[in-house]
Amino acid sequence: MSKSKIIRQQIWGKLHDVARPDTRFHMNFAEVIPDFDGSETATEHLVEMPTYQSANFSFITPDNCLVDLRRRMIAEGKTFVMSTYGIYRGFLLMEPGMVPPGAELYAAWLDGMEHFGRPITLEEIAARGRFDFMVTGASAVSRDGVRFGKGHGFFDLEWGMFTDLGLADEDTPVVAVVHDVQVVEEKLIPSETDILVDYIATPGGLHTVERTAKRPRGVKWALLDPKQIDDTPPLQELQRIQGIA
Repeated sequence: MSKSKIIRQQIWGKLHDVARPDTRFHMNFAEVIPDFDGSETATEHLVEMPTYQSANFSFITPDNCLVDLRRRMIAEGKTFVMSTYGIYRGFLLMEPGMVPPGAELYAAWLDGMEHFGRPITLEEIAARGRFDFMVTGASAVSRDGVRFGKGHGFFDLEWGMFTDLGLADEDTPVVAVVHDVQVVEEKLIPSETDILVDYIATPGGLHTVERTAKRPRGVKWALLDPKQIDDTPPLQELQRIQGIA
């Protein structure tokens, strides 16, 4: 068993005590990065960041622990892009005027994002320019910034697509929002696809990471199963953009 799998299983055991069950996947952490007790406090730490406050165009993952962040961004009129679950239906855009007052919380949930948000292509995202800020959940994240997801590699894929199009790079601030039990104290060596984060927001506070390795760049096509490409419309769009379809 790989070290990343061992770490995930150790963290998942601790998560049972603090996680909020998902409506579809309950406590199946292999299928969902859950919300957790204190996620609103972690969000408070994040929104105090000057980088967040000045951001005009952000990318936010669809993880349950980011519902309160998405709610606040909608209420504050911040424009952001969110991937659909599994990236099966690509990406959604949320910008000012899309959500009527009072519906911000519903709009922040995945079903609400699908209702109020607008599908947006990679080409349209690229036309808007670079992301100022990126936020993701995680199954676990080390103090030195190595992030592990559920094991499906969705954020790695999204990062690959965005870096291929010049929407994100080494200088793009990336924040992981997790519970304190999901923070791994031991130092980890990132793999060729692991995305290192700059900040870790937990109920206990905001931790600044001193990154010691570079982030990967681009989609690693050789590592992808053909079915995954077939199931992910943005990957097919990127192939067309790059002339490799």
